[in-house]
Amino acid sequence: MDNNDLVWDLDSFQKRQRAQDFVMGFENQLCVYSGSVEQLYTNYNIFFPKEENRKLVILPNPYAHHDTFYGITEDAVKPTGLFLVPADSTGASKRLNIILPLKTGAESKRAVPLEIGLNLIQQKRPKDKPFLPVLVKGDLRELDAETPCLHLHMLNLAYLPRLSPLEVSDIGRVVLKRLKNLSSRK
Repeated sequence: MDNNDLVWDLDSFQKRQRAQDFVMGFENQLCVYSGSVEQLYTNYNIFFPKEENRKLVILPNPYAHHDTFYGITEDAVKPTGLFLVPADSTGASKRLNIILPLKTGAESKRAVPLEIGLNLIQQKRPKDKPFLPVLVKGDLRELDAETPCLHLHMLNLAYLPRLSPLEVSDIGRVVLKRLKNLSSRK
């Protein structure tokens, strides 16, 4: 594979199978960004090939070229400090929490149900600049020795000068549609 951004290492995970199960719940739910080729993938499959030994491989759907967006510069994708985690400690539920930073109080962050957290985030953002989360290599992590989590990056549509307004609008629409599907899962 020529795009190393789509091969993620799982070697350091204590609970590798749990991390694999967790990330499979995001297949085609969150878009994946590759900075080395400046592409955003919205239709892909996640594999754990035995010959790659403890690797996660993301393969864009070769029959859905219209689901890959080109010309997405690295300046447009920034880390957020937000994390998705399973809502329960066993991981049996498909429900998710999002860990939000807090500005006040003794706690520095709090886990809230994903739909509530996303609504809070979107309310604080200007209507023309929605929260558009994407994943990049390295976003799958362990919160602790038991809990897998996904760090979220954010796509800023204002940093896509090489794309037409129609392309930019289409990207925003697709990312928001995927996010809505993710937040509504039970």
